[in-house]
Amino acid sequence: MSDNKDPGVPGEGGQLPATQSANERQQALAIARQQALSLDVRTQDNADSDEIDLLSYWRILVKRRWTVLGAAGIVLATALVGTLLMTPIYRASTSLQIDRDTIKVVDVEGVTPVEGAGGNDFFQTQYELLKSRALAERVASQLALADGDQLERLAPRSPWAALAGLFSGGDEEAPTEEEVSARQSAAAAFIMNGLTIEPVRNSRLVRVHFDSPDPEFSERAANAIAEAFIASNLERRFDSSSYAKTYLEDRLQELKLKLEDSERKLVEFAQQEQIVSSGEGSASLSEQNLGTLNAALAEARRDRIRAEARWRQAQASKGTVLLGEIGENSIIQSLQERRAELNAEYQDKLRLYKPAFPAMVQLKGQIDEVERQIGEEVANIKSAIQAEFLAAQEQERLLGEQMAGLKTEVLDLQSRSIQYNIFKREVDTNRQLYDGLLQRYKEIGVAGGVSSNNIAVVDRAQRGYKYKPSLSRNLALGLLAGLVLGVLLALVFEYLDDTLKSPEDVEKQMGLSVLGVIPMLKAPMTPARALEDPRSAFAEAYRSVRTALQFSTDTGVPRCLLVTSASPAEGKSTTALTLAKNFAQLGKRVLIIDADLRNPSLHRLLDKANDVGLSNYLAGASKATEVIHGTDSPHLMFMPTGPLPPNPAELLMGPKMLSLISIASEKFDQVIIDGPPVMGLADAPILANMASGTLLVVEAGETRISLARNALKRLYAARAHVIGALLTKFSAKHAGYGYGYGGYNYYSYGAQSEPKKLARR
Repeated sequence: MSDNKDPGVPGEGGQLPATQSANERQQALAIARQQALSLDVRTQDNADSDEIDLLSYWRILVKRRWTVLGAAGIVLATALVGTLLMTPIYRASTSLQIDRDTIKVVDVEGVTPVEGAGGNDFFQTQYELLKSRALAERVASQLALADGDQLERLAPRSPWAALAGLFSGGDEEAPTEEEVSARQSAAAAFIMNGLTIEPVRNSRLVRVHFDSPDPEFSERAANAIAEAFIASNLERRFDSSSYAKTYLEDRLQELKLKLEDSERKLVEFAQQEQIVSSGEGSASLSEQNLGTLNAALAEARRDRIRAEARWRQAQASKGTVLLGEIGENSIIQSLQERRAELNAEYQDKLRLYKPAFPAMVQLKGQIDEVERQIGEEVANIKSAIQAEFLAAQEQERLLGEQMAGLKTEVLDLQSRSIQYNIFKREVDTNRQLYDGLLQRYKEIGVAGGVSSNNIAVVDRAQRGYKYKPSLSRNLALGLLAGLVLGVLLALVFEYLDDTLKSPEDVEKQMGLSVLGVIPMLKAPMTPARALEDPRSAFAEAYRSVRTALQFSTDTGVPRCLLVTSASPAEGKSTTALTLAKNFAQLGKRVLIIDADLRNPSLHRLLDKANDVGLSNYLAGASKATEVIHGTDSPHLMFMPTGPLPPNPAELLMGPKMLSLISIASEKFDQVIIDGPPVMGLADAPILANMASGTLLVVEAGETRISLARNALKRLYAARAHVIGALLTKFSAKHAGYGYGYGGYNYYSYGAQSEPKKLARR
C-alpha cells in the first residue's frame, strides 16, 4: 500500500470518500437529514407524552429496590427505636350526657335557657367549653397539680433542665409570684394537652379522654374534668339568675323612687286645685254628683211625662168611663156597686110603683146621693192627678236648674284636671312598671333557688389503660412511611439520573436503533477473558452485533466502519477490536485502525508496539505497508496510532487519511476504525464524514442523555451515516428487570444443564 497510488480526490473535512458515486453521496445526505429530523421529532414526542406507563415505574422500583428497602428499613428501625424509647401513655375515659333541655321545675321566661331545635351550635359550644382554659385551670387547681413535684413527675423535664437542676444549689427558696403563675399555667396546659373530646355520633353522649404517663392520675383527671364541667355549668346558670336579680333590685329601687315622686306631685296638685277623687281609678265627686243628678233628672222627667199623660187623660175623660184609676178605687167601686143595686131595685119596683111613689122617690134620692158621692170621689181623684202632675213638673224644673249649675262646675273642674290626669297617668305607669318588676324579681328569686342541670355522668373513668405507643401500629406506620419515602426517593433519583440505561432509552431519546446490548462483566472478569469462552454471554452479544451490522444497510456491513462514543471509557476500543476479530473469524480480511491520536489503547489490547503507525503515515514519514502489522488472529491486520501528534485534527483532515480509507476499503473486506470520543474533539466528526458507516457506543447508566444527543447532532452535522447504537456495560438489575436482554446466556444454561442430565442418567 503506497501513498503514491492514493486517489487524486482532495480529502477536505466536509468531503465524502471518492469511491462513492454521486447518488450514494446524495443518499447519505438524505439519510442524515432524515435521522436528524427523526431525532428532533422523537425527542419532542417524548417530552410531550403524558401517558403513565406503570410497567416503567415498576422497573424503576425494581431497579432501585435497595433504595426503597433501605429507606423502609431506616424508617422502620427509627420507628422501632422511637417506640421503645417513648414514655408509655395511659388513657382514662368518662362518658357524659349533654341534654338541650332540662326538667323545668320553675319555668321563668328569660331565666330558663331556650335552645333552638336545629343546628349543632349548642353541642359544639359544650365541646369548646370542655376544652377551655378556664376549665383546665379549675381542674389543675382541684388536683393540686401545680403543688409539689407532681407536675415534674408527670411531665419530665428535658435533659438540659435536669442537668441544670443537678448543678443548682441545694437550698430551695420560696417560689416567686412569677414562678407560681408559670407553674399554674404549665399545669393548665398539661391538662389541656392531655384532654381529648370524642362526641358519640348520632347521640347526646360525649367521651372525655385524658392521657398521661400515670394510669391513676389519668383516672382522677378524667373524673375531675367531668365534675368540674358540671359544677361550672351550674355556676353559670346561678350566676346568670343572680345577675338578673341584682339588676332587677337596682331597677326596682329606681322605679320606687320615681313612683313616690310622681304620687307626691299628684297629691300636691290635687290639694292645690281642690280636686277630690273618691277612689283609685274613679271620677271626682263633682263628676259623680253630676252623674247622679243627671239620672235623677231623667227619672223626674219620666215621672212628669207620665203624670202629664194621666192629667191629660183625666181632663179628656167624662165620668168614669176613661178614667182607669177610678175603676181601681175601692170607694168608687163600692159606690158604683151600691148604685147598681139601687138602680136594679128602682127598676124592679118601677113595675109596681110609679116614680112619684114615696118609696120610689126615696129610692131615687138614694141613687142621686150615691151618684153625688161618686162625682165627689172622681173630682178628688182628678185633683190628686193634677197635683201629682204639678209636683212632677216642679221637680223637673228644680233638677234642671241644679243640673245646669253642676255642669258649669264640672266643666271648670275638667279644665283644671288636665295636668292632674297627666300626673295620674304617670303614677299609673310607674306603678305598673314597679309591680311588673317586683313580680319578675320574685319569680327569679324562686327560679334561682332551683338549680337545673342538663349534664350527667353516664360512666365514670376507671384506671387508665395503655393507649400509646402501640408497637404494631407504629411499626406498620413506619413501614408504610418508609416504603412511601423509598418510592419517592427512587423516583427522585431516577428523575435526577439523566443517563441512558436501557435500549428503550436509546431508541426513545436518540432515535437510533440498538444493534446490540453488551452485558456488564463482573469483577475480576475482563473482556479478554470473557471473549476466550465463545459460549459466554459477552462473546455471544458481540456476535449478535456482528449479525445486526450485516443487516444495518442495503449493502450489508459498511466497508469502512467507524466505532466512536460520546465520551471516553465507554467501551468503543473493546467493541472495535471484538468486531474486527468476529469479522475475521468469518474469513474476511479485516483491517482495524486505531485513529484515537490522543489516547490510543488498541496496541495495549493486542500487545503490540506503538512506535510507528497512523500518525507517521499521515505525516508522510512512512508508507501504509510499513505501519500495518499482523495479529495473532488470522485475517486481522492492525494499524496503531504511532507517536501522538500535536495536531491530530489537522492530520486527519488531510488528503492522506481519505486516501488511506479509500485504498484500505479496496484492499480489505472490512475496515474498522477505532475513533476518539465525539464530544470536545473534532477528530470523530472528521472520521465519521470519511467512513461509510458510524457505530455510536453508549455506556449504560453512565452516558448522559444530553451528552449523547449532542454527540449525535455533531455526527449528523458532519454528514455522518450513523447506522445505529451499541449499548455496553448493560446490567438488567441496574436498568430494571423485564427488558428481555438476558438471552445471551442460553448456551451457558445449556452447558450447565448438560452435567445434570448426565448425572440423572
